[in-house]
Amino acid sequence: MNDRIRQLLDQMDALEADLRKAVLEQEATLLYRVKGKKVEFEESVRQTHLRLKTGFVHWLVTYRPQNLITGPIIYSMILPMLILDLCVSFYQATCFPIYGITKVRRGDYMVFDREQLGYLNFIEKFHCAYCAYGNGLMAYVTEIVGRTEEYFCPIKHARKVLATHARYERFLDYGEAENYEAKLEAYRVGLGAQQPPVGK
Repeated sequence: MNDRIRQLLDQMDALEADLRKAVLEQEATLLYRVKGKKVEFEESVRQTHLRLKTGFVHWLVTYRPQNLITGPIIYSMILPMLILDLCVSFYQATCFPIYGITKVRRGDYMVFDREQLGYLNFIEKFHCAYCAYGNGLMAYVTEIVGRTEEYFCPIKHARKVLATHARYERFLDYGEAENYEAKLEAYRVGLGAQQPPVGK
């Protein structure tokens, strides 16, 4: 990777850190506060949420029929997700210490806070929890697999990849053979000194 690309990536990292900080500052001006895992709304907002809540019967009658029909298919995916979660967590727990890779924290990816929204009924909260688990799981797995790829093969592909994990842009260019083993070792050492994401 040439110095210009490395410099641009460093600038992107700095901008992402600034963006996270700005978002946190904006949240401080909103009508809620995050205290650990609890979200506290101002009383007027909480009352408005409760007033806007759709009752279960009304929700059921007005809900899109195609969503009800496909519900069993969507929720049947919980079994493969749980198996994936178990397998990847087991892999990380057993292999990352051997490789010297800092473990991925589940809590950075699995966030369940939508159930604290007073305007959602219990079914909507259940939907939100399911989506939070599914998307959080995919992000958690992606980070574990990304760290694994960085440990074993931190090389970009020759062809353009549509979606990549956050570590990919810092990988070695395809065909960058000079000092490969030394560079690979540097990646491996770096994986043992991982810092938690900014804002976590």
